[in-house]
Amino acid sequence: MQLPRLIMESVPARIGLTTTPAKLEMEQPHADMEIEQPHAELDISVKPSKLTIDQTKAWEDLDRKHIFKRIEEAAQQGQQDCIDGIARTAEEGDELMRIENGGEPIAEQARRNSEPEPVQIGIHSSPTFSRVKIEYTPSEVDIKATPHKPVIKFTPNKPVIDFTPGSVKVDMLQYPELKINVEYPKPKQ
Repeated sequence: MQLPRLIMESVPARIGLTTTPAKLEMEQPHADMEIEQPHAELDISVKPSKLTIDQTKAWEDLDRKHIFKRIEEAAQQGQQDCIDGIARTAEEGDELMRIENGGEPIAEQARRNSEPEPVQIGIHSSPTFSRVKIEYTPSEVDIKATPHKPVIKFTPNKPVIDFTPGSVKVDMLQYPELKINVEYPKPKQ
């Protein structure tokens, strides 16, 4: 016995996909930042230098003395002359007291007192540099600095994100199809 035969023809389905890719754009704006640096506080104190030149001794060597110095020297000289005069008078009195020892004390005293003391002229010399006193005190500088920290203001900015989603479009390009035919066997002759 011969059975009928089935003949199947199938056409597969075809799908078409159309895709649009997603777009992602990101931008990160810079943060807003303000920086301020306050000036440091400076406190500067200066003690000035001091230069002292004392040329009094040099001027005195040239006999250019201050009036107070001349008065002081004259007072000292007067006191010394008074002491010398008292000593001379006492010595002369002692000589006259011993007149009996011989000699001529009155004539000797008259001759001594009548002769002037020799005067020295032109013995002044120029002063030396060592007679000038120079004192120098250097200046002193005191610097005090007080620094200040910087003032920083910081504001971050959020990122700017632009997102376009992608899409997928599905199209049926060919629908599936199944054809079934039955083929009967031919009768035998």
